[in-house]
Amino acid sequence: MPELKLFNTLTRKKEVFKPLVDKQVGFYSCGPTVYNYAHIGNHRTNIFNDILKRILAYNGYKVTHVMNITDVDDKTIKGSKKEGITLKELTRKYEDIFFQDLSELNIIKPTKILRATESIKEMVALIKNLLEKGYAYKTSDGIYFSISKSKGYGKLAQLEKTKKSKSRILSDEYDKSNPQDFALWKFWTEEDGPVFWETEIGKGRPGWHIECSAMSMKVLGPQLDIHTGAIDLIFPHHTNEIAQSEAATGKKFVKYWLHPGFLTLAESKMSKSLGNIWTLKEVKEKGFEPIHYRYLCLQVHYRKPLSFSLDNLDAAKNAYEKIKRKIIELKNQEHKAQDSTKEYEAKFEKAINDDLNVPQALQVFLSALDDFNFEPKKKIILLEKFDEVLGLGIKEMKEEKLDIPEEVMKLVESRERLRKAKLWAESDIIRQRILERGYKIEDKLDGPRIEKVK
Repeated sequence: MPELKLFNTLTRKKEVFKPLVDKQVGFYSCGPTVYNYAHIGNHRTNIFNDILKRILAYNGYKVTHVMNITDVDDKTIKGSKKEGITLKELTRKYEDIFFQDLSELNIIKPTKILRATESIKEMVALIKNLLEKGYAYKTSDGIYFSISKSKGYGKLAQLEKTKKSKSRILSDEYDKSNPQDFALWKFWTEEDGPVFWETEIGKGRPGWHIECSAMSMKVLGPQLDIHTGAIDLIFPHHTNEIAQSEAATGKKFVKYWLHPGFLTLAESKMSKSLGNIWTLKEVKEKGFEPIHYRYLCLQVHYRKPLSFSLDNLDAAKNAYEKIKRKIIELKNQEHKAQDSTKEYEAKFEKAINDDLNVPQALQVFLSALDDFNFEPKKKIILLEKFDEVLGLGIKEMKEEKLDIPEEVMKLVESRERLRKAKLWAESDIIRQRILERGYKIEDKLDGPRIEKVK
């Protein structure tokens, strides 16, 4: 097995992966803010996290994957007011939808899922630490982190302290007198309504950035092996996580930062703020399965932008369904041939361990699938092993039993008689009649295969 190399956003280069503890990985990923449906751009990141976790497991690592649920912030509070329900009702509703999406995308659930509202104690303790060490200060509206006291602030985003970005900055997240300083705790206002906690540091609620630091360290300790999130979280969110975490512990917060690229539409990233989102629900309404979207994501390296269109998704659907048909046929094949396991295994492992090059690994998978000189039983065992990384559901692929109407079966039998008589034009007319009734025929050596038109 070649060494696993990952592109570290912190250093902007590929590095050999070496965890803090041998064969164990502490991995944290930024989860959803549950005030609305997650869009498929969000799910590209979730599929990336799943692939990363699967590749680590393939390499023999025991992975503890922690993911947060942001169930209290400005957006969730506004959302609960808009829908006329409590904050908990709103966030649990969209949390359930989110995890249903993950299941349909064949994404393995994180080892530990933490809600922000259930980790307030840890956030308060972290903020008290920062106050005591002089990194934080109180104002009339909250407690803020002083960026000027942070050594190396902005190293992840390669920023200078004097530079500011408007990306993802909301006016109430930053100190009005010093707009570079970000909120750790927001004191209660009437707009918050019933959403607040009475704590040692005041009545209020946490800022966005402190949530992830507190929740990740709650389970994984002061140092993490891997932290992931969408590329637009590099600044300010991940930058601020590093500043507050390292100020509190005096230790390097994360060894390896990984960020997948955007899902794009017409040269623009997909986001709720731009109003150009597709949800998984909408994709299904167009006649696609979630696994088709997963396959589309596997075709492009995680660090590259992925252009989304219904045409691209349709091509991915056709490719996936073709693989499915071949796998089903392979499971029924028996013939003597060579064992090419080691050859393909070496190529596959080289690809996945070179910064998670799944598109290249997918090509190895397809080459093995189409290799007629590879003994079928050994081939299917290998492909199922590869699928531990790809997550295409090969073990579950089987011939679907169709309840075909009697009139359609009679047409099929009639067509077969015409074909045997070499009356091709007449048999094509019958094929069209079958298609009009919602079924299509694919001619195989062992006879016709009937499928329902999707």
